[in-house]
Amino acid sequence: MIAPEPKSVAAVITEWRANSHADVLLSRILEPEVWGHTKPFGLKLAAVYADQFPVNDLCRSYCRKYDIPIFPTVTGAIGIGTREVAVDGVILVGEHGQYAHNHLEQTLYPRRRLFEEVVHAFRILKKRVPVFSDKHLSYDWLFSRWMYDLARHEGIPFMAGSSLPVAWRLPALDVPLGTELTEAMAVGYADLEAYGFHALETFQCITERRRGGETGVLSVRCVTGPRVWEAEKAGLWSKALLDELEPARQSAFRDPKPIQPAASDALFLINYRDGLKGAVAILGSVGSCFAYAGRRRGVKEPDAAVFMLEDKRPYGHFGHLLRAIEQMIVTGHPSYPVERTLLTSGILSALMQSRLEGGSVIPTPHLADLAYQPADWPYAPGLVGTPA
Repeated sequence: MIAPEPKSVAAVITEWRANSHADVLLSRILEPEVWGHTKPFGLKLAAVYADQFPVNDLCRSYCRKYDIPIFPTVTGAIGIGTREVAVDGVILVGEHGQYAHNHLEQTLYPRRRLFEEVVHAFRILKKRVPVFSDKHLSYDWLFSRWMYDLARHEGIPFMAGSSLPVAWRLPALDVPLGTELTEAMAVGYADLEAYGFHALETFQCITERRRGGETGVLSVRCVTGPRVWEAEKAGLWSKALLDELEPARQSAFRDPKPIQPAASDALFLINYRDGLKGAVAILGSVGSCFAYAGRRRGVKEPDAAVFMLEDKRPYGHFGHLLRAIEQMIVTGHPSYPVERTLLTSGILSALMQSRLEGGSVIPTPHLADLAYQPADWPYAPGLVGTPA
């Protein structure tokens, strides 16, 4: 049986250096076997636009090696120098690079600007193809919503988000669609904006599966330092649920340190429209751990799993993310809803404002009607490192 011709993609990126998000996605397309894949991806990298070229740039050397043109404009890359859309899809990676920070300590990655240039290219070249945008849509809610609305207005199949929802889960955790959740929390670590987003996607990819699907968020709050543990004593989140993660943590990591209060701790409190109270704890003592714990009505044993990343090359979780991107570009239909990442982008933006205000409750009427139904896209199977 003859394999189908790979679909061509244009990459629109901030920078391409070793182990950057552009590297762990685009290099996989070019050299799947180097990244541990026995089955190649049904994608062909056809052109690149790069916003920056750092001193340790890989873009020029890879493109020279594989005869891939680099264009000075996004339109040039999508048209590959012609007056038509010459690719089947676009991968937008607005992560890494030298960009300013704002008063909320967010890096001002130009994801909105790059997406606008992609849509501009579609308009003047008179065709729309699927687009994947890495990580959150934007640091700013209005930019995120604008990107989402523009994609819908233009009829562009659109996906975005983190690799955490497709990462390995130890132990395996399958929460059925329509589950009635009574309690839920997630755990994360490190920077509240860059890594807090991953923790939110870890949480949301499970909670969106509750009965009725996602209904929206009424308000959020971010508290830090000792106030995290004061919030637990006040009943705003459950230490007992956190403790349910210990068997999974002990199994997933070698000699993990005990969880205890740290100055860098932070807590995201999320008040959902349907009454679910969510908590995401970013803990300085948890190690490099993303995890989920929750309880279902009528089920005695809690759900508890560590979401495992392959924390060294070949960073296999990005291979599983690329399979989801591949599926969208091949079929023209998103593998899972972009609304998940629209919601997590909006939650995170409001949380950063809450932190700036010392832990104030931020009403989110703009997120209150953001309802959607989840999809049953699989997470990585087998042992950590099993290639996609």
